[in-house]
Amino acid sequence: MNMIQSAKDQIAELTKQAYAAAAAEGLLPEGVETPVNVEIPKDTANGDYTTTFCLAAAKAMKKSPREVAQALTGKMALDGTYFTSVEIAGPGFLNFRLGEKWYADVLAAVESEGETYGRSAGLTGKKYMVEFVSANPTGPMHMGNARGGVLGDTLASVLDWNGADVEREFYVNDAGNQIEKFAKSIEARYFQLIRGEDAVEFPEDGYHGDDIRELARLFYEQHGESYLNKTVEERHADMARFGLDHNLPKMKSDLERYGIRFDTWFYESTLHDSGFVADSVKALTDAGWTYEQDGALWLRTADIIRDNLRKAGKKEADIEKLDLKDDVLRRANGFYTYFAADIAYHRNKFAVRGFDKVINIWGADHHGHVARLKGSLDALGLDGSDRLDIVLMQLVKLVRDGETVRMSKRTGKAISLSDLLDEIPVDACRWFFNTKPDTQMEFDLGLAVREDSENPVYYVQYAHARICSLLKTLSDEGHTAGRGADITLANSEQERELIKALSRFPEEIRMAARDYDPSYINRYLVELSGAFHRFYNACRIKGEAEDVIAARLALAEATRRVIANGLGILGVTAPAKM
Repeated sequence: MNMIQSAKDQIAELTKQAYAAAAAEGLLPEGVETPVNVEIPKDTANGDYTTTFCLAAAKAMKKSPREVAQALTGKMALDGTYFTSVEIAGPGFLNFRLGEKWYADVLAAVESEGETYGRSAGLTGKKYMVEFVSANPTGPMHMGNARGGVLGDTLASVLDWNGADVEREFYVNDAGNQIEKFAKSIEARYFQLIRGEDAVEFPEDGYHGDDIRELARLFYEQHGESYLNKTVEERHADMARFGLDHNLPKMKSDLERYGIRFDTWFYESTLHDSGFVADSVKALTDAGWTYEQDGALWLRTADIIRDNLRKAGKKEADIEKLDLKDDVLRRANGFYTYFAADIAYHRNKFAVRGFDKVINIWGADHHGHVARLKGSLDALGLDGSDRLDIVLMQLVKLVRDGETVRMSKRTGKAISLSDLLDEIPVDACRWFFNTKPDTQMEFDLGLAVREDSENPVYYVQYAHARICSLLKTLSDEGHTAGRGADITLANSEQERELIKALSRFPEEIRMAARDYDPSYINRYLVELSGAFHRFYNACRIKGEAEDVIAARLALAEATRRVIANGLGILGVTAPAKM
């Protein structure tokens, strides 16, 4: 239950009823339809909620805002509501102050909903896909994959908590130029093992990592020199498959170690093998969006984007300044481009599998691809501009003792996801990588392993463990955090602020889904933990009257429950001891 929204809805209804009553008595003119906007003011000293209705409606009513406010406050019936008073402030704000019922209902909602507290039905009936990581399977996963993995996984969680039917997907690029390059690289290292490195030139654009040497060695151990006599096509096909069969299980195990499990691993090769790439290109041709030039088939990407910008109201002069270009879909040699396969892949998401919304987590270096892909789907009649959303994430910089870190201590090579997880606990990795996507981030390796309040994940986990310890200690003394405690006794400033913090959880999840920014949950949990520590330091529990102990234990247990729920969304553990 979203108690913040409940309070706002009640104020809106009270204001409408007061206006109707005032209008019926002739105090205000009838027929004015002004929305009742309700906010939580930055400074709650004069009220917990405020509405600007009187300022917004005054002109239509031909009265001053304060006159409107005075008429409304005279007709406000607050008995039985969440509010104890309504006051006029400034030029005509109406400020409402919360009463005991609201605070009690917040605790009741947490108690009754338990591990589902924070869930809502706002996206119920919507089928979402979040596609993320989708790392090139020709090598180990890097830091961008580490950040994208957490962002995608946690975003899928907040969408699920908002009621959506969510699938997590990894797109395996097992076709195209990079796979051919992969095969040539393994082939060269295989030949070098047999003939010597000096006797075989390695492709200049090949993959030079030690992982390729290892794949070649394993291939040689299994097949010996038998592949010297195979055709190039056979060698490349078998070596690419061998490499993928080795790399993909490693990717899956690394991701599972990271707490990420995909519902679907979708292979690009299936789009080519089934003819779906060719069919998608034909659909664009049939719609009049392609042309042939120099033996290649081109997409009129520039025209598509121009049309979309015009529909969005962009000025023609601004559109003409853009350096818009068309894209090749099928090369002169008959092979389809990666862009053609990408169009087919997203057409499959919408036209075949029926997702209402698709969200891709991409590196910021792919920003130029966004309008092209969305426009292509628009050209196919799939409304890509609205149904496809791209979350662009910025680069990650690893830092230790103020110095940028590029190499693994263990391997001496560029740090991979596996290397990072060997050094930093999974909980810390998942917490720190779940930052606002569009900001560059510094991952402080030293901070991530610190066990003090400067480390935010430790700070939040410690709050959870502290509550668990408190509850156990008092339980051993015969006190329990049961339902039915008199929450009116939890009326100090620190207790009220903690209850308000608990009420925010459903709203934070809603905003995280709305903005595709799951770091709302991180920030909230730090603030909630701070509110709990302030309550714990200010409000004694042991030695108090039994009814006060019961109320404060109920508040502590509700806080523990919400912290556990929030950490669960992030894929971070909620320890009972630390």
